[in-house]
Amino acid sequence: MRIVAGKARGHHLIGPRSSKIRPTADRVREAIFNILGQWMDDWSVLDLFAGTGALALEAISRGARRAVMVDEDKEAVRLCATNAAALGFKDQVEVLAMPVARALAQLQGAGERFELIFADPPYGLRAGQQLLEAVESAGLLSNAGIFCLEHDKREEAPPGHPGLARSDQRRFGDTVVSIYRVP
Repeated sequence: MRIVAGKARGHHLIGPRSSKIRPTADRVREAIFNILGQWMDDWSVLDLFAGTGALALEAISRGARRAVMVDEDKEAVRLCATNAAALGFKDQVEVLAMPVARALAQLQGAGERFELIFADPPYGLRAGQQLLEAVESAGLLSNAGIFCLEHDKREEAPPGHPGLARSDQRRFGDTVVSIYRVP
């Protein structure tokens, strides 16, 4: 695993020891950023089920101002913090060690807004529809915000939700990436 582009391009990330954490493959991450755009100048990013933090760290490498990473797994929390520090992004990253639902409520209560929200839940959860609804109802996306959902090919991603419309969907082996935008 490595950072694909930007100021930290080529730097390797520490991967998980546990099979419970499934990092987004480099080629999938590269494709996601090709769809979203190469640069995220001054964006604020939220990474739900962050795992190693690779998606958020890729965004910071490409110019994002800050990232909030959320995961309740102890190894994932450690990996997010360790990888951010190794890349010199420690001051731009906040790691929330808690369940996603609690983090969304906390961020909503603090009035946070993000240009980009990633969600890569464990495939067995089949949480796409729930996450789409939770993110939209929490009002965490900025006016031109993007929600990027990674899910298993066997899970049908919702076409949208009031306030979010699916603008793109791509399959990479067993992984599907669905991208939603504020209309």
